[in-house]
Amino acid sequence: MGEARQETFSRLYAGHFDAILGYALRRTDRPEDAADVTAETFLVAWRRLAHVPDGPETRPWLYGVARRVLANRRRGDRRRSLLGERLRAELAVAVPDASVEVAGRTDVAVAMRRLSGRDQEILELHLWEGLEPREIAEVLGLSTTVVRPRLSRARARLRELLGEDGGNDPDPPGHLPSRHPQLARREQP
Repeated sequence: MGEARQETFSRLYAGHFDAILGYALRRTDRPEDAADVTAETFLVAWRRLAHVPDGPETRPWLYGVARRVLANRRRGDRRRSLLGERLRAELAVAVPDASVEVAGRTDVAVAMRRLSGRDQEILELHLWEGLEPREIAEVLGLSTTVVRPRLSRARARLRELLGEDGGNDPDPPGHLPSRHPQLARREQP
């Protein structure tokens, strides 16, 4: 029974492959998609081989299967496209504009290049890799007591290069000092 089924399918495939592939090629944008439609069509034919009509009705039956396979693919493509549009719209709302952050990173990158190699390495491990002093010590083969002050000094140097507050320190709480202090009025004698 298995060999007879195989032989029946082989005849079906050999006799209609070109027609089904041509049908798919004329209805898809890419040859790869046409090949997929053809493969799925013959997979359905293999599964439903007992229901495939004989003679002149075989090709229309296969066209019908190919038509449904194409329709399913188009519905899937449309769903994926709509899902992609929805996700892009949600991401635009959920993720803030990164242009400000990128500009800040550029300043930091420029300042980092002005640091010594040792300072750069320790700051990169801390800021970019998120390592704590204990982990940095392990990476560099140093003790934690050596790494902590080096990290502190490197941060201070980077802060100096970035400006007064390095762009990250919040304003002090309470009354903000005036940038243009006025002289107190002197009393007249």
